[in-house]
Amino acid sequence: MAKKAVVILAPGFEGIEAITVIEVLRRSGVEVVTAGIGSGTVKCSSGVPVVADARIEEITDTPDAVVLPGGVPGAENLGNTEAAKKLAEKVAAAGGICAAICASPALALGKWGLLEGKKAVCFPLYRHLFPDTVTQIEEQVVVDGKFITSLAPSTSLPFALTVARALTDDATVQPVEDRLKGNV
Repeated sequence: MAKKAVVILAPGFEGIEAITVIEVLRRSGVEVVTAGIGSGTVKCSSGVPVVADARIEEITDTPDAVVLPGGVPGAENLGNTEAAKKLAEKVAAAGGICAAICASPALALGKWGLLEGKKAVCFPLYRHLFPDTVTQIEEQVVVDGKFITSLAPSTSLPFALTVARALTDDATVQPVEDRLKGNV
C-alpha cells in the first residue's frame, strides 16, 4: 500500500518548495494530498493560485508524513494555524515524518515545540527564532530521526528526494532522481 503525505498550503507559501515536493513524491508512488488553509484555492508567495485537494480541517486520518513548505507570509500563517499544528503533532506521535523547509522549520515546527532536542536547519533570517534546544546545522537538508528540515527554495529538490526516500526506498526514488537530473 502506498504511503500518504499531506502537503499543507498556507496563504503565501513558497510555490517552488510545495510543487517540487508534490511532484517528486507523486513520481515516487506516494499518495499526496494538498491541504489548504482557508479556502480551497491558496495563493503562493508570488500570487499563483493553487487548488488544494482538501481544507486542512478535512484531514482526519493520520498520514505517514506531513510536509510544510516555507515562504513569507506562508510559514507565519502555517505556524499560526491550530489545525496544522494538531496534524503535525499527530503525525509525530504516530512515528511519521515531519518535514519542513525554508522558514517553516522555525516558524512552525520549532514554534510548536516539535524540534525540541533535534538537529535542524532553516532559512538564515529565521534561525534566531529556533528554540535554544534546537541544534542548528549548516547543511542543505538535515535529517534527525523522523524530522527532515531544509534551508531554502534552492534546496527544494534535495529536500523532496530526501522525503521521498524516507517514505519509500532508494530503489524507488533513484530512477525519479535520475530522470529529473537528466541522467537517463
